[in-house]
Amino acid sequence: MTEYLVRPATEADLDAIVGYEIEIAVISFADEAITDPALHRKRVGRALGQQGEVTLVAAGTATPEAPVGWAWLSARTNSLTGERYGNFRSLAVSEGPDRSQIGELLMAAVLAAADGAGMTQLTGKVHASNLGMRALYRKFGFTATHLTMERRH
Repeated sequence: MTEYLVRPATEADLDAIVGYEIEIAVISFADEAITDPALHRKRVGRALGQQGEVTLVAAGTATPEAPVGWAWLSARTNSLTGERYGNFRSLAVSEGPDRSQIGELLMAAVLAAADGAGMTQLTGKVHASNLGMRALYRKFGFTATHLTMERRH
């Protein structure tokens, strides 16, 4: 079994991260997905290293410069209560035999960062068909609280 490390994402990781963001967009929005790499690069690039943004990549210990997974959590403040919470924006892992292990490492690292920042609540959206992410959320104690219904013609 390969060993993995989780580290802060850097600008050198942007190409890999953009690929993950496009993959997430396609899974979540199908034909309506925004797949422009420049847009994703700009959006993610602004978050890297910023206060209130947890941006992490996972990589094999033998190749720490080559991300095999990506996670992003943004600190937010509830405008009514003033309570700080975390908005889970992204988690994606490359296909492979260790995919579940890598996803769990990233999720644990994000939760540790959120705890360290004093966030008592985390929220995240997941497409109904994304069974892997739904299972990962459940494994780490997330529960479904809202359901978005759509009708298109």
